[in-house]
Amino acid sequence: MKVLAIDTSNFVMGISIVDDQAVKGEIITNLKKNHSVRVMPAIESLLQECDVKPNELDLIVVAKGPGSYTGVRIGVTIAKTLAWTLQIPLVGVSSLEVVAANAKYFDGLIVPLFDARRGQIYTGLYAYRDSILETIQEDRIVLASEWAKQLKEYQQKVLLIGGDGELHKQVFIEELGDLAQVAPPSLHNPRPSELAFLGMNRKSEDVHTFVPNYVRLAEAEANWLARQRERVDE
Repeated sequence: MKVLAIDTSNFVMGISIVDDQAVKGEIITNLKKNHSVRVMPAIESLLQECDVKPNELDLIVVAKGPGSYTGVRIGVTIAKTLAWTLQIPLVGVSSLEVVAANAKYFDGLIVPLFDARRGQIYTGLYAYRDSILETIQEDRIVLASEWAKQLKEYQQKVLLIGGDGELHKQVFIEELGDLAQVAPPSLHNPRPSELAFLGMNRKSEDVHTFVPNYVRLAEAEANWLARQRERVDE
């Protein structure tokens, strides 16, 4: 099975081609640049380098969020377009889960996180059990301080992983003490090959109804809905 994986949900842009259990190629950058003008050239280049024609692909896997609203939309839109054009299945995987997958050899709880501003983070709770990544708590947006208190109740080692971990690590260290650990920089970037393997055996999505998982509404949309409710109440 030849799989194309796409992740543009944050600063990291990741593209990979996986053929069964072999990683044929990967492109990963962690740059504050416009994904919209870089993704398709990167996909085309990787396909050529790996000698894979688009019509040889069997599956598209995309990181569906949470993350940057614009970044998530770019990746999902391109993935949907390719899946529809090539008439192949589409699978969406949590962007946080992709980061958590990097912590294969950590014997404890895995806490991927992205900064969500105002002291908030996008996060979830994962752990490897018998070499399989399991979801302990679903993805959410929460104050870092509240999440640290919830994690303390487990009384287990916790690994903070993700490029925004440095922004919030002190909150967790103060609450969890020695139970809190921060992953090394080499593990913070989500690997598109991990994304491909996570999605390879999952149920496919309907291309037309598949939507990103923002975890919360974009601020502009939330404000618009609030104004509509105010008008109804008037």
